[in-house]
Amino acid sequence: MIIVHTGDGKGKTTAAIGLAVRAFGSGLKVLILQFIKGGQTYGELDALKLLPIEIRQCGRGFTSSGNFDEHKAAAAETLKVAREEILSGAWDMIILDEINYAVKFALITEAEMLDLLKICPPELHLVLTGRNATPELIDAADLVTEMTLVKHPFQRGVKAQRGIEF
Repeated sequence: MIIVHTGDGKGKTTAAIGLAVRAFGSGLKVLILQFIKGGQTYGELDALKLLPIEIRQCGRGFTSSGNFDEHKAAAAETLKVAREEILSGAWDMIILDEINYAVKFALITEAEMLDLLKICPPELHLVLTGRNATPELIDAADLVTEMTLVKHPFQRGVKAQRGIEF
């Protein structure tokens, strides 16, 4: 299945990690590749160390920080790794976390992302997360969930909370 978590609401990565835990509980082998996140510690990283779910932070952090060319090179390398892992037969589920942001910020092209769907074997569950999923990705997916922002403490100036946002 091709699964997409998108929208402006919170919880896209969290939902994908929930799928990873469920898949692991069902005996599936899971890999998570994070396109944007990198260089920071998040609660989910520490929690997943307790399970044999592999998670690789491949990005360079927020695209507003650092050199754009470095971000683009990291995304290109992550795309290459994603292709290799999709074709490897080693995984039952691969989560491409924040890949939609990589497309939105022109770190990879939409065509490159859609090519991953074309090479995906039918027995592999592929999960793609991030805001701004393209119409073509939504059309190609089997399951699409849109997280909608109704209310968030950021709107009142409340800073990110450990265990909730990271």
